[in-house]
Amino acid sequence: MNPSKTPAEILTIAGSEVRISSPDKVVFPEPGLTKLDLVRYYLAVADGALRGAGGRPMVLKRFPKGIDGEPFFQKRVPENRPDFIDTATLHYASGTSAEEAVIRDTAGLAWVVNLGCLDLNPHPVRAEDLERPDELRVDLDPMPGVDWSQIVDVAYVAQEVLDDVGLVGWPKTSGSRGLHVLVRIAPQWSYRDVRLAAETLAREVENRAPGLATARWWKEERGESVFVDFNQNAKDRTVASAYSVRPLPDARVSTPLTWDEVRSARPEQFTVRTVPGRFADLGDPHNGIDDAAGTLDGLLALAKELGPAEKAPRAGDGSGRRQSVMPLVEVARTKTKPEALAALDQWKIRHADVVPALHPADVLVDGMRGSSSLWYRVRVNLQHIPETERPPQEELIADYDPWAGKEWPGRPGPDGSAPL
Repeated sequence: MNPSKTPAEILTIAGSEVRISSPDKVVFPEPGLTKLDLVRYYLAVADGALRGAGGRPMVLKRFPKGIDGEPFFQKRVPENRPDFIDTATLHYASGTSAEEAVIRDTAGLAWVVNLGCLDLNPHPVRAEDLERPDELRVDLDPMPGVDWSQIVDVAYVAQEVLDDVGLVGWPKTSGSRGLHVLVRIAPQWSYRDVRLAAETLAREVENRAPGLATARWWKEERGESVFVDFNQNAKDRTVASAYSVRPLPDARVSTPLTWDEVRSARPEQFTVRTVPGRFADLGDPHNGIDDAAGTLDGLLALAKELGPAEKAPRAGDGSGRRQSVMPLVEVARTKTKPEALAALDQWKIRHADVVPALHPADVLVDGMRGSSSLWYRVRVNLQHIPETERPPQEELIADYDPWAGKEWPGRPGPDGSAPL
C-alpha cells in the first residue's frame, strides 16, 4: 500500500455500506474540501438533491484528476455497481445505447461522489418513462460582458411568459454565471415537442426583451445578451441538477431560489460551505416542484402562432452545412481549456493592432462535447473590425482532433456540430 494514501472509509448510509476511497483527498484546494467533505455535503442536502436527480438516468461526469483536470463523461454505469444503484438503457439518435446509472437514495449520492463526480447530470426523464420528459429546462446563459442584473431581468421575463401559458418556473443558480429555470410538465410529449416548446419560450422571451435576451443558436450572432438555451432539451443533453457542486475554485453550488430571492442573490454566495446551513434553516425552495406539473399546450399553440424559426443559411459547396453570417476566424482546437486560452493569447499577440476593437462577446472559447470528454474551439468574430483591417483565416495554432480513430453511426463532422 502506498503509505501516503489514506485508507478507505466505510459509511453506512440508508441501510447500505458505501466505500469512500481516499476520503482525505483534497478536491477543492482553495476552501480545503476533501472527497469526504463532498459526501457529507450531499448527505446534508440529500432531500433536495434527490428531488432534482433521483429516479432519473444520469451521465457520470467524473473528475479523476480534481477540478484542475479535464473531466470525462461516462454514460455506461460501471459493471461493479452496488445493488442500490438502478439502471436504465437509453437509446440515442446516433444509433448507440447506454445503460446509465439511476440513483434513488442517499447511498446512491455518496456512491457517485466516490466515483469522482462533483455535479449530478440527470436526463429530463424518469427511469420508468424514457421517451417522454417530465421537465422542461430553461438555461439562461450570459454572453461575456453581460452582468447579473441583465440575467435577472431575462429570468423575470421568462417567468412572465411561463405564467401566460399556464406553467410554473422554479429558478436556481446554474452554479456558474447564469440561471436555470426548471418547469415540471406532465410526461405526455416527445423530446421533439418539448424542445419545440422550449425554443418557442426562448423566441417569445427574445420578442419581449430585445437586446437583453436572444434565442439565436449560433454564438457569434448573440452579441452581449443572455442566450435562452432551448437546446438543453434535446434528447442527449443533461444539465447540472439542483444542489450540484460545480468545478469552480470556490466549490460553488447550483442552488434553488425563490422568485423573491432572484434579484438580490449572487451565485458566489452559494458554496459547499454555505448551502447546508441555508438548507437546514430554510429547507428546499423547490419543495413543491413535483406537485406543479403543467401542460405544454400553451407553448405549442404559441409555436404555431410564431411560425417556423428562422434557419441559418447553408454553404454553397453542397455539404449542407450551416454558413455563418459573421466574419469569423478560427484560431485553434485544443484538448484542454488552458491550451485554448494559450492559443488565444498567441493570436492576440500576433494581431495586437485589432484587439482593442474587439468586444467581450467577440471572443468565442467553446467547450465542445467529444465522445467522452470536452474539447475546446477558439474563434474570433471580427464584426467590429473594419473589413480592410481584418486578419485572414490562418493555419490553426493548435489542431486537436477529438474524433481521431473513432468511427460510429452519426459521428460528428469536423466542426463537431453535426453528424457526418
